[in-house]
Amino acid sequence: MSDEEHHFESKADAGASKTYPQQAGTIRKNGYIVIKNRPCKVVEVSTSKTGKHGHAKCHFVGIDIFTAKKLEDIVPSSHNCDVPHVNRTDYQLIDISEDGFVSLLTDSGDTKDDLRLPTDESLLKQIKDGFAEGKDLVVSVMSAMGEEQICALKDIGPK
Repeated sequence: MSDEEHHFESKADAGASKTYPQQAGTIRKNGYIVIKNRPCKVVEVSTSKTGKHGHAKCHFVGIDIFTAKKLEDIVPSSHNCDVPHVNRTDYQLIDISEDGFVSLLTDSGDTKDDLRLPTDESLLKQIKDGFAEGKDLVVSVMSAMGEEQICALKDIGPK
């Protein structure tokens, strides 16, 4: 046996799927669903009655959690839909670079430098203004299907 230790860079998803199946009839408003390969928050669900040839249909209206675009899908209620694994993590904001990237502090004390500032104007202004005033800011980062984006901001007081 060899004496050398092996070190692996861990991303903590162990090759897990980005989505999981769920029966269309069990997905509710404010849940999540994948429509046209985009993770969406369900804002409206309507179910039609069974027709002459069988299946009741579910009509989903969802808003993309990253681009805020409205997407729709109709699926037989007995079929499975993909539901994205959605995670929300809080990080402390350390720095904003000139090219629009943010530097964040993780819980383990490491820095995360691969996220851009959000495209949402009001959130962007809040982050820039708060940072300029020297406030301690905590940003919430939503991640799903291999994408990440800053979605909320908390002020935890002055530095």
